[in-house]
Order: sequence, then structure tokens, then C-alpha cells
Amino acid sequence: MAQQATPGRTARLGRTVGPRPAAVSGAVLLLPGGQEVSARRPSALRAAASLGTLGRRLARAGRAEGLATHVVHYRYRGWNGSQAHPAQDAAWAVEEAVRRYGDVPVCLAGLGMGGRAALHAGGHEAVNSVVAIAPWLPEDDVAASPEPVKQLVGRQVLIVHGTNDQRTDPELSFRFAARAKKANRDVCRFEVHTDGHGLRQYRDEVTSLAVDFVMGALFGHDFSRPVRDALAAPPPLGLRMPLAAGFGRSLRRR
Repeated sequence: MAQQATPGRTARLGRTVGPRPAAVSGAVLLLPGGQEVSARRPSALRAAASLGTLGRRLARAGRAEGLATHVVHYRYRGWNGSQAHPAQDAAWAVEEAVRRYGDVPVCLAGLGMGGRAALHAGGHEAVNSVVAIAPWLPEDDVAASPEPVKQLVGRQVLIVHGTNDQRTDPELSFRFAARAKKANRDVCRFEVHTDGHGLRQYRDEVTSLAVDFVMGALFGHDFSRPVRDALAAPPPLGLRMPLAAGFGRSLRRR
């Protein structure tokens, strides 16, 4: 696929987070948040900072497995309606990872608007998993086409959302997960009770959950018991799984 380019603007992959593996056997592409409408170019520093903790933890956990972790730098700060610029850039980033590393599994992990971009671009054949943290999703509208879910068939999908999120509606991510679960049983969703959009109160737990999920999806590590239970449980149980305080303490010592 050719890169979705605009005059003077291209998406790009940031440097690998942490040391670059000698042999890459899997890749995580981190997709930052953004705005609903904006033609401005995003700040590279802000994009890297927003996902810095997750990127560093993934790089450490996946070092022995040959995991390459990159932040995707968009062309535009906004989603921009039907143009869906971040989703286009996410799809380009998967192609770029394949060009660099060959036939390795790719996980798309996004925050806010980046979560929506990850879900949209998850249909690429190289993508085997998607992590959407507090994803920004549109309001339900019977007159409009619903958010697509069929592209996620065959992928493992984790959605995490704070119940007190005032910026992205957690009920919309639940409804999306419920539709996705009908097409693909490998979908789970965790709720972080009393936490907001930034998930700052339980950042360690959310990061540990994402690392646990990515290592299992990309490299076949055993999922933690809560993730296994969430994937196996029928809706709505597996889509409203509470994230327990203290989750992943052993992972944080890695």
C-alpha cells in the first residue's frame, strides 16, 4: 500500500523505544490521541510522552522476545471526519513495519483517538492484536454507518476504559465491544472504576494489563487469569470486567 501522503506531510515511525532488537520477531505500534478536527501537525514530543510509560514497559518486557516498539507520528492532529487521517496513518505504519521487519505479528495500541485508529486499522493482515485505551468513538447514529467491526475478526482485542471518563464515553466503547464480540469471540473489555480519561489513578494497573495482553497475543505467553476469564466470559461479563487494584505487581518488577 502506498503511503497516504500530502504535500510536505508524511506520517512516520519514531525510533524504537529502548534498544533496537538484533532480530525483530514482533512489533507494537503506539498510536497517540488527538482532536476531532484539526489540520495542525501534532507535537512529536507530546505524542511520545503520552504513551511513554507503556512504550518503556513493553520494550523491557519484550526485549528477550525481539519486540520492536514504535510511536506513530501522524500527519494531522485531527481525525477530520471521513478522512480519518490517524486511521490512514496507522495503516501506513503497519505497512512500514512489515517493510522493515518482514513477516512478524503486529499489535496496534492506541489511546483516545489513537484507540479508534487502532480499531479501524486492525484489519491489516499483519495485525494480530489491538489494544484500545479509552478509545474515542462517535455517538451512535442510526442514520449513519456504525463503526466497523468485521475487520477485527481473527484478531485479539483488548479495550480498557475508565468509568468516570468525561472526554470519551465509556458506554460507547462498551456498545462497540458488544458488537465486535458478536463477530469475534476474542474481544474483551476492562472497566477501571472511578478513573478518568487519563487513567492516572490506576496507570500501573492499566499498563500491566496492556503488557500482559500484548506479550500473550504477540508471543504466546500465558495471559493472566483476569484476561483469560474476560476473553472466555459471555457478554456482558467479559466486556465489563473490573480491573483490580494492584493488578500486575509482578509484571511491574520486570
